[in-house]
Amino acid sequence: MSDLTPWSEVFEVLGEATAETLYMVLVSTVLAVLGGLPLGVLLHLTSPAGLTPKPVLYRVVGVVVDVVRSVPFVVLLVILASFTRLLIGTSFGSSAVIVPLTIGAVPFFARLTQNALREVGFNVVEAAITTGSSKSRIVWTVLLGEARAALVGAIGVTAVALIGYAAMAGAIGGGGLGTTAIQDGYQGYDDRLLYSSVVVLGVLAFAMQLLTDLVAKLVDRRRTATT
Repeated sequence: MSDLTPWSEVFEVLGEATAETLYMVLVSTVLAVLGGLPLGVLLHLTSPAGLTPKPVLYRVVGVVVDVVRSVPFVVLLVILASFTRLLIGTSFGSSAVIVPLTIGAVPFFARLTQNALREVGFNVVEAAITTGSSKSRIVWTVLLGEARAALVGAIGVTAVALIGYAAMAGAIGGGGLGTTAIQDGYQGYDDRLLYSSVVVLGVLAFAMQLLTDLVAKLVDRRRTATT
């Protein structure tokens, strides 16, 4: 027991590791939304039931999205190591992990966006079409407007998934709570660091999901209209 890290140092290490994890997750979540939202809109619009059906484009984009989405994150880390090093000068550390996190999350969020838009009632879209609204207006005010609660929920699901992915990156020196749990805790035979990191990861995931659920309820038009 004497080899275990003192609790005062454990809290200090966890504080720094938590800050790194939040940095990786928040930045990659924002980038995933910026890249995945338009991609998801494109998938929805070009689908057979979309406003501008384009079967060939839909299939090509869909295949690319599904292929990237199906690659395990650990494999993606290895595949993108050279690209990450070329882009930011290193393939290790919290900033480097943001690259594969974002690339892995963009297609994930794109499919969630497509599913959210698919749930928008056809009668709402049809009503906008009959009033002569342009396609861009329909996308922004009808599709995205009606699906905003579901999109907030999708952001929450993506952020929680990225917390897990960021922890996996700790296996190859990605920084954050994953590195603390795997390298300092498990490989360093320090149960305090190991289990404390796991607990903090669980709390972060729970808090992130709770926050986005609350925001989704606040922006849900249907709930607002019935209250």
